[in-house]
Amino acid sequence: MYKGIAFFDLDHTLYNEQTKVDQEVADAMHQLKANNVLPVISTGRNLFEIPTTMKQTGIDTVVSANGSYVIFEGKPVYKAVLPKNVVNSFVDFAQGFDEATTVMNSQDARINFINEIVEGNYHFINSRKPPLGVSDFIEHNEIVMMLINTKGPDERYINKFSDTLTFFRNTPFSMDIVAKGSSKKRGIQELIKNANLDGIPTYAFGDGNNDIPMLDYVDHPVVMGNGLDRVKEYAEYITTKNSDHGIVNGLKHYDLL
Repeated sequence: MYKGIAFFDLDHTLYNEQTKVDQEVADAMHQLKANNVLPVISTGRNLFEIPTTMKQTGIDTVVSANGSYVIFEGKPVYKAVLPKNVVNSFVDFAQGFDEATTVMNSQDARINFINEIVEGNYHFINSRKPPLGVSDFIEHNEIVMMLINTKGPDERYINKFSDTLTFFRNTPFSMDIVAKGSSKKRGIQELIKNANLDGIPTYAFGDGNNDIPMLDYVDHPVVMGNGLDRVKEYAEYITTKNSDHGIVNGLKHYDLL
């Protein structure tokens, strides 16, 4: 039985500003395991984007795709698949505004076209642009998450698809899109239920809008010093910035290291 479970967002939290894991953070993740605390990545990113991070940190339990695809010790325990008709409808609707949609699952991603906003988004998140080929990918694969490459207004998408989709604005260039009701909170709940982790104290580290459901759910929410002001309202403890030993300082605050 673990004595604690610690959930970590990646961008601007576990990652530094170069979208890398500092060695002291990787060491801290290994030390958590030695201290009988389960470290869990909880991210809007998908599994195919983070194999190096998982290897470096030794973490094999992940709440990915904003809670839509969850693995425990490397094995899938939960997924929330988007209906193909909803995905196709959304892609068509967005294309009417000349805005590109990325569709994703745990293994890969596709985008329907590249424009200036797409270039800005993938530069901002420091990730490679996906290959083209959305229609064929949707037809032959499950989709657990989409990303709309847009600077807004967000309401035209949220109002149109509020009955079937949930949106998280995480960058100036894009919104994450998952099934209605999906969130990091939902993914954590499914992990705890399906991996028999009930009754263990929970901790979470985050900085952004999609972290709010997670922070609101766990026993001990920690927000990074570089976190958004509205996110800090959910903190039990505000640690230092991700670039200023924030993860290590937060873990030490709770005597987890």
